[in-house]
Amino acid sequence: MTLHAKGQTLVIQGGKPLRGVVDIGGSKNAALGAMAACLLVADDCTLENVPHIDDVDQMALVLRSLGAAVEWAGNNTLRINASNITSTRPDRDLVGTLRGSFLVMGALLGRFGEAACPPPGGDVIGQRPIEVHLEGFRALGAEVEIDADAFHARAKNKKLKGSVFFADYPSVLGTQNAMMAAVLAEGQTTIVNAAAEPEVQNLAEMLNAMGARITGAGTGTITVEGVKSLKGVRYAIIPDRLEAGTFAIAAAITGGEVEMTGVNLVHLTSFIYKLRQTGVIVETNSSSFRVHRNGGLQAITVQALPYPGFATDLQAPFAVLLTQANGVSYVHERVFDNRLLYISELRKMGAEIVTTGTTVAIISGPTPLTGASLRAMDVRAGAAFILAGLVARGRTEVIDVYHVDRG
Repeated sequence: MTLHAKGQTLVIQGGKPLRGVVDIGGSKNAALGAMAACLLVADDCTLENVPHIDDVDQMALVLRSLGAAVEWAGNNTLRINASNITSTRPDRDLVGTLRGSFLVMGALLGRFGEAACPPPGGDVIGQRPIEVHLEGFRALGAEVEIDADAFHARAKNKKLKGSVFFADYPSVLGTQNAMMAAVLAEGQTTIVNAAAEPEVQNLAEMLNAMGARITGAGTGTITVEGVKSLKGVRYAIIPDRLEAGTFAIAAAITGGEVEMTGVNLVHLTSFIYKLRQTGVIVETNSSSFRVHRNGGLQAITVQALPYPGFATDLQAPFAVLLTQANGVSYVHERVFDNRLLYISELRKMGAEIVTTGTTVAIISGPTPLTGASLRAMDVRAGAAFILAGLVARGRTEVIDVYHVDRG
C-alpha cells in the first residue's frame, strides 16, 4: 500500500495485508503525567521511553513557560529540571491546545501551595469536567477561585492538609492531579473512586521512586501518606497500550500478520479478549503478541469502560474493524458522551452504521469500504480513518492529520 503525507493530509492507497514487527513506544498519556510530576522537585528528573510526539513537545513548552529546563537527552530520554520555577501559571496559548497540561496545577499546588491554569484544550469528545480536579484541591484545603481567564488554587499558609476525597467520576487526570497535590501535604489523603488506569499506576510508581508514599494505585481507593520532601528520579514510561491496540487492529483488518513487541500484556487484557471474540488469532509471549487471522471476522458487542474495561481510546479503531465483521455489532461508549462523531465520516466510505443517541453505534457487516476524503477531529478518530483507508478500495485522504501526529 502507499501511505504519504501531503501538507496536513494523509493519502492512503490500501488493499494489501500488513506484515512485520512493530516495537511499541512509550505511552503518551503516561508521559504527560510524568512530565508534570517533575515540577514537584528542584532536582534533575530523567524520563526514559518517552515518545517523541507533538503532545510531548507541547507539554515541554508548557513546562518551559513555568521556568523549567526541558531537553532531549537521547531519542526517547527527556531530562527535566524545575529548580528555577519563575511562575505558577503556564502560558495560556500553550495550555489551550493540550488537555494534559492541566496536570501542572496539582504539582505546582503541592510544591508551592498555589497554582493557576487557564482552561485546557484538547480533543472535542464530550464533557471531561474540570470540577473533579478542583474538588480534589478543595478536599486538600485549597481555596479555589474561577475567573474569566483561569482556575486558581491556594493553600492556607502555603500548605495542603491530607483528607478524604471522593471523585464523582474516576477521572484519570483528576486522580493524577490529586495524587501530585497530596504527596507533600500534611497527613494522609484517601482518594475514593480513583481511576485505576495503567497511566495512574505509572505515575504513582514514579512518585514513590521520588520518595512519596502511595498505596492502592490500580484500585478504586488510593492512599497517599504525605512526606516532607521528594527527590529527583530516573524513570521509564510504560508502553503505549493504545498504540499496540491500533497496530493489532491494522493487522487484523487487512488480513495480515504483525507482531507488537515491548508491551505490557496485563494492560491489554480486555482488548485482546475482545479481539479474540471476533475470530482474530492472538499469540502472546512475555512482552509481545502476534495478530493474524485465518478466516472472516465475527460481529460482537463492545463496551468502552474505565480500566480494566475496554479502553475508550480504542473504541473508534475497533468500530472500523467491526465494519468488516459478519453480522450486527454493537458499540457502547460509556466514558465520554460525544465520541461517536467519527461515524458520519465512516459512512462516506460506505460503512453501514447507525447510532442511537450519542453513545451507541450499531454496525452491520461485512461492508466493502471505498476510499473517501475524511476529516480527523481527534487523535483516535484519525487513527480509525487510517485503518479504514488500509482496507478500503481506492484512495483515502485523511485531512487534519496533525491530530494523529499528537499521539
